[in-house]
Amino acid sequence: MLSSFFSRCCLWWMRPHLPPQVQPHWFFCRRADDNTSWLPFSREDSDKLQNACNTVGEKKEEVVVAVDGERYDVYVKERRRHAVYWEQGPTEVRRCTWFYKGDKDTRFMPYPEDFSKSLEAYMIAVTLDEWNRKLEFPTGETVILHNPKLIMQYQPIGLQDEWASSPSEQTRPRTVKRGVDNISVEIPDGEPEKVDHLVFMVHGIGPACDLRFRSIIQCVNDFRSASLSLLASHYKRAQQDGQVGRVEFLPVNWHSSLHGDATGVDEDIQRITLPSISKLRHFTNDTLLDLFFYNSPTYCQTIVDTVASEINRLHTLFNQRHPEFKGAVSVVGHSLGSLILFDLLTNQRTDSDPRKGVPSDEPFHRNCDTLEQTLTRLGLQQYLETLQAENLDLESLALCQDSDLKDLGIPLGPRKKILNYVKRKWLPEDCKTGAVGLAPGLQVLPQVNSDPDGNQSLGLTMQQPQFHRAQSITSAVDYEYFDVGIGQVSIEYPQLAFHPQTFFAFGSPIGMFLTVRGLKQVDPNYTFPTCKSFYNIYHPYDPVAYRIEPMIVSDVDLEPMLIPHHKGRKRMHLELKDSLTRMSMDLKNNVLGSLRTAWQSFARLPVAALPPVEEGETTLERNLQEAQVCEEAESSGSAEEMEQPEIKVGMLNGGRRIDYVLQEKPIESFNEYLFAIQSHLCYWESEDTALLLLKEIYDKLGVAFEQPQQ
Repeated sequence: MLSSFFSRCCLWWMRPHLPPQVQPHWFFCRRADDNTSWLPFSREDSDKLQNACNTVGEKKEEVVVAVDGERYDVYVKERRRHAVYWEQGPTEVRRCTWFYKGDKDTRFMPYPEDFSKSLEAYMIAVTLDEWNRKLEFPTGETVILHNPKLIMQYQPIGLQDEWASSPSEQTRPRTVKRGVDNISVEIPDGEPEKVDHLVFMVHGIGPACDLRFRSIIQCVNDFRSASLSLLASHYKRAQQDGQVGRVEFLPVNWHSSLHGDATGVDEDIQRITLPSISKLRHFTNDTLLDLFFYNSPTYCQTIVDTVASEINRLHTLFNQRHPEFKGAVSVVGHSLGSLILFDLLTNQRTDSDPRKGVPSDEPFHRNCDTLEQTLTRLGLQQYLETLQAENLDLESLALCQDSDLKDLGIPLGPRKKILNYVKRKWLPEDCKTGAVGLAPGLQVLPQVNSDPDGNQSLGLTMQQPQFHRAQSITSAVDYEYFDVGIGQVSIEYPQLAFHPQTFFAFGSPIGMFLTVRGLKQVDPNYTFPTCKSFYNIYHPYDPVAYRIEPMIVSDVDLEPMLIPHHKGRKRMHLELKDSLTRMSMDLKNNVLGSLRTAWQSFARLPVAALPPVEEGETTLERNLQEAQVCEEAESSGSAEEMEQPEIKVGMLNGGRRIDYVLQEKPIESFNEYLFAIQSHLCYWESEDTALLLLKEIYDKLGVAFEQPQQ
């Protein structure tokens, strides 16, 4: 049968009318949760792959095509797609022309390329006008050409699913379509080649970043897609004029390094974990313990080193693949990731910092005076022999308490002068490996340690050499020289290869951690050494998020800045709430206004016509006058509220506001406790958050923001 058919096909080839040429489209495979799906490349990437495929036969070496914003490389001969910036197994790639869909499938799936070529040969029957033909393949599949728009494929019984319970189910056909234009599939738009800004996103505790237990890679992919959509809607004119390209978001994964074989911490924890409620304990070990690891000197160093080295690696790789990139770089941290970035940025060094270039294995001193020079400066050189007799130098002197110097026969006055000088000048020196100076402005509540005899000390013991504490609660503390880890371990903070433009914190516990560490106030003049902008973004029901502004401006009660809805308005339930509040105030003002008008009319009557003034009427007059004063005060307060001058909130964000709050959804307003956990994980899918980032980025580039019409 097939030989006869092919002979007629050969005759057909001699006819002048050829079948329509099918345009192939390239797809890649994605496997998740035992489900396999095929997703199309953008038309631009598909065309690049097709052009490379047409020339691949002429070359012996592999042809590599960068796709998806150059985040993936496709090896055309190998038909594999490899991730560039992160670890991910290669996925299969196909050049697709024919597709099928079963009754229970939600989308069309592409046939293998060999099978598609065979089907394309049989399409000669379309122009021969011979229908209802059964075409059998060597693999056992059967394709029936009913008419040009109805082609069905039947699988052999041996390949049917085992759960098929009846012959009718076993013979259930698949719908077959030719060409991507004949199937319902959404082909993504290609990304602009020009990158305006680069953003690194650091995750929080655990390997999963949202309630769907997706990885940081998947969440950042969604955030990037939302960013591209918002650029098309809110910067449409700028895109058309070529002012706007795109913003690249890259994930920074540190969890796998901490819990990998290199540290062995998972095995150590597993040995001491109880066998009961195993799933809950596994969740605790894999997620919540990250908070404790960050407060461990060993694993805190591992986490910080991993974050910094991964950011620097991605930055170098990105510049290699985008040599034309001249834009700025920002960082985003979610939950614990924001605290990691905060500590990292606090300990960055500028080019003018004298500490730069000091080897990490050598002690560094701000004040290199000897013990003799120090005592001479204090006018206490007569006690040099006494201290040298006990083999005391400046380092060991810093560990002495008042009682120790008293036992050496040093009077009270010289003792206080020595201890105060060491505390103020020598103690804060970075004389131990890993000690890093605290940036000016992060103030701590001075703490005093006393022994059983009531003697005050510097709070340093041989068992705790890392923690530097102030001695007196009355004297000023020189915060410039204190370790950033007040109440925190002292580690060696690595340096980033660039100066970030902006630091965005999502659902951040920074304020809480700083308070727990003993920091009471952030100096309004304090800024990160290498980063001049900082935004603290949170959901109102996020149980992990804390504010920053009250630590800077403690004497003013500032409400956080409300992040506008990406469609340019408040959410409907918030508008309704505001309307009801205004209505209540208007009703109150109208009642008070009516009473005031009535009293004024009554007061203008002739004196003779007035009844005798009684105490009750005097009380009414007083009440109305008080009501009038209250109303005027409220009106004045409302006017002042409407015209409230902009308050400068420190220099962490260049004098601009720092705390920004998202608008809760209507369903979240019914029960804030029910949506608490979800609120902490909502930032990756929030278009309002993505738009705030884009607006900050493009405002600095001088690109006009456009509010789309509703």
